[in-house]
Amino acid sequence: MKKYTILAFSLAIALHSCGVTQPSATQHTEAATVAAEPASAPAKATDKEIEDLLAQMSIEEKVGQMTQVTIDLILKDGTTTTIDEGKLKKAILDKNVGSILNVREHAYTVEQWHQILTAIQNVATKESRLKVPVLYGIDAIHGANYIAGSTLFPHNIGMAATRNPELVSQAAKITAIETRASGIPWNFDPVLDVGRQPLWPRFEETFGEDVHMVKTMGAAAIKGYEQDGPGQDHTVASCMKHFLGYSVPGSGKDRTPSYIPEQMLREIFLPPFKAAVEAGVSTVMINSGEVNGTPVHGSKYYLTDILRGELGFEGVAVSDWEDVIRLHTRHRVADTPKEAVRMAVEAGLDMSMVPTDYSFYDLLVELVKEGTVSEERINTSVRRILVLKKKVGLFQNAFPMPELKAQLHKPEYDQVSYQAALESITLLKNEKQVLPLSKNTKVLVAGPGANSLPALHGSWSYIWQGTDASKYPDKAKTVVAALAAKAGKGNVISSAVADYKAAANYNVAQLKKDTRQAQAIVLVLGENAYAESPGVIDDLTLDADQLALARAAKETGKAVILVLLEGRPRIVSSIEPQVDAVVLAYRPSTFGAPAIADVLYGDYNPSGVLPFTYPRYTGDILLYDHKGTERIREDVPNTYGDAGFNPQWAFGTGLSYTTFSLSDLRTDKTSFGAADKLQVSVKVRNTGNRAGKKAIDLFSHDQYASITPSVRRLRAFSKVELQPGEEREVRFTIGASDLAFVNEQGQWVTEPGAFDLLIGDLKVTVNYQEQGKASLK
Repeated sequence: MKKYTILAFSLAIALHSCGVTQPSATQHTEAATVAAEPASAPAKATDKEIEDLLAQMSIEEKVGQMTQVTIDLILKDGTTTTIDEGKLKKAILDKNVGSILNVREHAYTVEQWHQILTAIQNVATKESRLKVPVLYGIDAIHGANYIAGSTLFPHNIGMAATRNPELVSQAAKITAIETRASGIPWNFDPVLDVGRQPLWPRFEETFGEDVHMVKTMGAAAIKGYEQDGPGQDHTVASCMKHFLGYSVPGSGKDRTPSYIPEQMLREIFLPPFKAAVEAGVSTVMINSGEVNGTPVHGSKYYLTDILRGELGFEGVAVSDWEDVIRLHTRHRVADTPKEAVRMAVEAGLDMSMVPTDYSFYDLLVELVKEGTVSEERINTSVRRILVLKKKVGLFQNAFPMPELKAQLHKPEYDQVSYQAALESITLLKNEKQVLPLSKNTKVLVAGPGANSLPALHGSWSYIWQGTDASKYPDKAKTVVAALAAKAGKGNVISSAVADYKAAANYNVAQLKKDTRQAQAIVLVLGENAYAESPGVIDDLTLDADQLALARAAKETGKAVILVLLEGRPRIVSSIEPQVDAVVLAYRPSTFGAPAIADVLYGDYNPSGVLPFTYPRYTGDILLYDHKGTERIREDVPNTYGDAGFNPQWAFGTGLSYTTFSLSDLRTDKTSFGAADKLQVSVKVRNTGNRAGKKAIDLFSHDQYASITPSVRRLRAFSKVELQPGEEREVRFTIGASDLAFVNEQGQWVTEPGAFDLLIGDLKVTVNYQEQGKASLK
């Protein structure tokens, strides 16, 4: 029997605490082995209440439970929040709809949410035959982004830069509290796609390119959302997404095909979902695309054999937007819409996000009544859905709770968002210590991101695309406003305007004119907000007009500080030599601008480190965990080493205003076996003159293996805060299973031999000696 080992991450966070908890200097990783295939265990006890309800349901009522529609189908035409009673009754009483999602156009106030949800549940629980409540779902991706005025947190790509899972968990807890206060019990988050294709427009929603990082941060988010079970008044049902292989489309375009070898699929893309199941995730959303020519939402292999059989997932599987019909219209593996429905249901889908009509309902009713799809198959999905509704407390109370409004918009939430933004900001270059700036320095703030709230926030920010600045709360400040508040208006000059695309933001002549009054230039470049397919680009290179601004800034002779607001790495190699400092802020959200100001003026010592490899050239994308053979350059004879790996900045890069030294990397044994735990320690000293935090990444390198080994693989990480002159020892615990890989036969194995363990420039070698059978994941 194959075994899978996941690294369990201990998170010690109080239930309702919103204060920032610093990670311990000692971070352990423990190995927990679980079976990949279901064992011959006794059948699970059934829930009598659910079974009795299921037995009473007609085919139409059952199929309705599997149908999810968007709110547009129940709103009056031309309105954003007004329920159309006739449409609502059609949805719930005629079509028996079991789930509704989304907003129309923009975030709602909590009062509007309560009105909408109360109207829905009044019909469902008082007028429908069996009084089954409706399960409402929402995309609360980086905070409660569809509640007006809520605090948003940095996107996942920035959260990964913090190297602080506790911040991830706290952000998820706050998101759950506010989402539940609106009356919504189901959140379509976290994203567990591994970000290994930087062109992909959802890159900012990922935790970066490393599988260990994604599964660790993802599990932390799930525990934050579901801490005491999703039926509590401060928790929600979470949704791991997008199962499986969504994030590496060959073209880089959203919802286009991925081509992933089975070995890589299992070693890189599957483990975050396994870790999520172990963390207690309630639901899963399916990849909209296809893997190796097979649409995932129509694949029994992916949805039943792997998801249910291997991972042991028992919750609800929901499609993404309109994906079932696309088996016919887009993927063309089903020759009719009806065949598309049959294919998805038989593959293992429980709920279809239809979402703008009732075609799924109508066709599935036909399929069941004609015997093409068995009623027992329908019962399996409906049982899961009803169990979820009970789990989130809908049978106990389906209605929004007015008293929970007091849980919204608390100052503590702002503090967590602020701290997350601070810890995410990554200093990539600081020539001649141009940073931090003196508050007496007269600064020109220029560029399209300088006065832009959308650029700070990115996708899923009060509207889907995040581009409407009028929807942002007053507490969200632009970079210009934050720097002026920090250093005084007299020390900050700017001609930047709020519209990212406005010609004024790219006016080279104006920049040079304004610079006459300034001693330094803070140039805020990168990307405007976007989400999903509207964010598709053909080239990672930063736009030509932005590059022209950087060149013009250099020509002034003033110090140039480049601040990047972006959801993915945009190529800056042509201008990087011309700027004195580079600060990557990702999508820091509500308190991102004040956090940037704190870093630029030295009130906060930056500690973020890259969660991805920042490429130097748009056509040279090589990840940190590449194979040694990928570095060969035959135009340079006999050259290996770095000749074929030349990123702009490597994975884990992040500078500080202090300096750190690493020493005495050691293990408690030089040889270990399958049952052993290896203790790894390193000493970290702050050798500078100010306090700072240091992220510590532990990598391994398998010297020889039956599958070509990666140059390095991240196995654990930690973060330590040190005062000037202070030294502490950071310790990790790893086992043989943590060094395993998927071999040619598709099995997790740890092969005997030498492994290098690496932290910074330090290396220690240990030997794994097989004692009987190797520990398998």
